[in-house]
Amino acid sequence: MSVAHDPSTARLTARLTARGIVRRYGGIEAVAGVDLVASPGRITALVGPNGAGKSTLFDCLAGTVRPDAGRVVLGGRDVTALPAHRRVRLGLARTFQQIAVFPTLSVADNVRVGAEQPTARRDRPDPRTVAQRTADALRLFGLQDLAAEPAGTQPTGVLRLVELARALAGGPRVLLLDEPAAGLDVAQTARLVSVLRGLAARGMALLLVEHDAELVAELADTVYAMAEGRMVAGGPAPTVLADPRVTRAWGAAT
Repeated sequence: MSVAHDPSTARLTARLTARGIVRRYGGIEAVAGVDLVASPGRITALVGPNGAGKSTLFDCLAGTVRPDAGRVVLGGRDVTALPAHRRVRLGLARTFQQIAVFPTLSVADNVRVGAEQPTARRDRPDPRTVAQRTADALRLFGLQDLAAEPAGTQPTGVLRLVELARALAGGPRVLLLDEPAAGLDVAQTARLVSVLRGLAARGMALLLVEHDAELVAELADTVYAMAEGRMVAGGPAPTVLADPRVTRAWGAAT
C-alpha cells in the first residue's frame, strides 16, 4: 500500500512546524508560546500529563482551532489561517483521541471516505485510485476479512485501526495521531509500531500524543514534553524521557 499512491515507494517530504503557538480560553492560556517541529522521516512524540495542553496544540496544528498567536507552517507554507479541510488537501491527516468512525457504514466504506479526500492536485481521485487506496489501507492494518462488516459492531481496537487506515488512505505527508495505541491489544500494537516505522522510513512526518511511556521510548525519535500549557523539554527521546522535569510532570516510567 502506499501513502501517496503507493507507500512502498513514495518518498514524502513535508515538515510541520509550530512557532510561538498561543491559545487562550477566557483568561487561561491552554497553550503558551509553544514551538515544535515534526520532520519528514521521523516519529515525534508529544507527552505530558492530562491538562498539559497537548490536545489543544494538536487542534491548532490540524486547523480545527485557530491559535491566538503564532504560526503553523506545513511543507514551507504558512497555514495558520487555513481551516482543517484545506490542510487535509495539502497533505495533513489526523486521528482523534475519541474514536470517530461512521458506525452504520462498513469497515471498508469508512476507509474509503479517507481515500476519496481531494488533494492539492485534484478535486477527487478517480474511482480506480480510490478502490486501490482503500484495499491497500485495509491490508496494511489486517482488516481485509472485516471489510464488509458494519463498523459499529467492531471492538475498540479494530475501530482504532479503521480510523488509522482511513487517515492513511488519503495519502498524507504529515500524520497527527492522538493516542493511537489506546484500546489496542498486544498484536494490534505490534502492527501499529511496524506500520508507523515503515511510514517514517518512507519519508512521512509523524507526530503522536501518547501516554504509554514504553511505547514512546520504543517508537519516537524526538520527544516534546508539555506541562501547564508550556514546553518543558524537547530533543532526542532518551534524553527527554530521562529528564527529571519530564518525569515529574508526566509521571512516566523511563
